[in-house]
Amino acid sequence: MSIVTIRNVEFFNNPARFLDPYHFRVTFECIAPLKDDLEWKLIYVSSPGNEELDQELDDCLVGPVPVGVNSFEFEGLAPDPAKIPTEDVLGVAALILTGSYRDQEFVRVGYYQNTEYDNDDMKATPPEKIQFDRLVRDISTKLRVTRFQIKWDVVPQSQGHAAAGAAASAAVPSANDLDGDDANRST
Repeated sequence: MSIVTIRNVEFFNNPARFLDPYHFRVTFECIAPLKDDLEWKLIYVSSPGNEELDQELDDCLVGPVPVGVNSFEFEGLAPDPAKIPTEDVLGVAALILTGSYRDQEFVRVGYYQNTEYDNDDMKATPPEKIQFDRLVRDISTKLRVTRFQIKWDVVPQSQGHAAAGAAASAAVPSANDLDGDDANRST
């Protein structure tokens, strides 16, 4: 189980012009105090078969992170049109938000983004040369979340005494376990 769980990602400008920055709020829950900041990255994937074309649009550090529900606003630049192959501009691309702690990725949230022209004539007969100022993007509300097990450097709330000879690892409490008295929490 993860010490940090994303609760919501809310895009403020969706749909938007292709060249507009991405602006959104990430809400997450942390069930134990963290010693270091969380790192968040926004990545645009225009060509799934070629990672070299992935564009890191922005990254930010968030911390210190207290126990409880937290949120932050994130603004990432639009993709650089010069780095997108012409055949991959229109249609579906991917937008990925990653969360890491101590250089270990613990979550990846993927969205599909559809890019098209802003009028029916250009949609029906696209110009030979891409006109980026006429493109709009729409990020799908269907998302895919991938979680990764990492080594957290925290001691979660005590779950009681382990039996003699029990394994050295203990279960990580759920967020529901933390609603009560905080006096028993180890740091």
